Amino acid sequence: MAKTNAGRFFEDYAVGDVLTHAVPRTVGSGERALYHALYPARHALYSSDMFAQACGLAASPLDDMIAFHTVFGKTVPDVSLNAVANLGYAEGRWLNPVWPGDTLTSQSEVIGVKQNSNGKTGVVYVRTTGRNQRGQDVLEYVRWVMVRKGNLDAPAPETVVPELAKVVPAGTLAVPEGLSFENYDFDLAGEPHRWGDYEIGEQIDHVDGVTVEEAEHMMATRLWQNTAKVHFDTSARPDGTRLIYGGHVISMARALSFNGLANAQMVVGLNAGAHANPCLSGDTVRAWSEVLDKADTAAPGVGAIRLRLVATKGGEPFQLRGADGKYLPDVLLDLDYWALMPM
Repeated sequence: MAKTNAGRFFEDYAVGDVLTHAVPRTVGSGERALYHALYPARHALYSSDMFAQACGLAASPLDDMIAFHTVFGKTVPDVSLNAVANLGYAEGRWLNPVWPGDTLTSQSEVIGVKQNSNGKTGVVYVRTTGRNQRGQDVLEYVRWVMVRKGNLDAPAPETVVPELAKVVPAGTLAVPEGLSFENYDFDLAGEPHRWGDYEIGEQIDHVDGVTVEEAEHMMATRLWQNTAKVHFDTSARPDGTRLIYGGHVISMARALSFNGLANAQMVVGLNAGAHANPCLSGDTVRAWSEVLDKADTAAPGVGAIRLRLVATKGGEPFQLRGADGKYLPDVLLDLDYWALMPM
């Protein structure tokens, strides 16, 4: 009897399957230090206990993307080990802060399957929930992945494509208990721009760029225990390259957005996301943002701002799609998210 696991292929998924992902992960100050070493992350709430305490929290929580990468990484052996590409995200919400010392687990439910017309791959939709050791949900999101078939003769399943909300309603965003921006220190945060200074439709060029290195990508993918073959094994892709983990691009772009959005402190909602083109070692990642919407919250001095974050590999800012409606070849990431900002 075989002891090893080749991973699930497309024909191994069925709507309603519940996948309990292995290996709980206790996260702490080490993950924070490595995250801040890998990315130019400078948002004050995730950098300083003193700053976080002035904002009503007990201490500085771990970066929202540390929670995302950790929960996501748990799912890879069961969802995307044999993936061709991670295609998109929807209905994402950060529900509780992750504190140093928390232990995270992940569970996913298959909510859709659709075989592609080539008969060699299919798309699998899953809703994933990350929980802490107290049984509290810390994160939930939907993603869909293109997965290879292991048996090309396996019959196509009945197509089920879930209906997903295009936007997480602002009223359902979870604001951490106690959070208040009434005593917010704009000098320590790094920029004076508050919620009221941003206009819907405004576009922001984040100016800076970072060249992606092979070693950093390999360290990041191992850090998040992401075992997808396309990120490690050069024989897993026809061109012999290792695909940079899409989450690496998300975190790099989010960190770059500090220049112009230093006060967009906490990511609390993920409306949509697409990895538009592959990122490879040697690509220089740049980023720009567009303000899509704004909303009040019940927390003192806290507003929600909806942002489109676009990462490119050298393209002109504010250029997203060509005349054919397709993403331009320089666009790496198109991410639509909610953040919390002082009013």
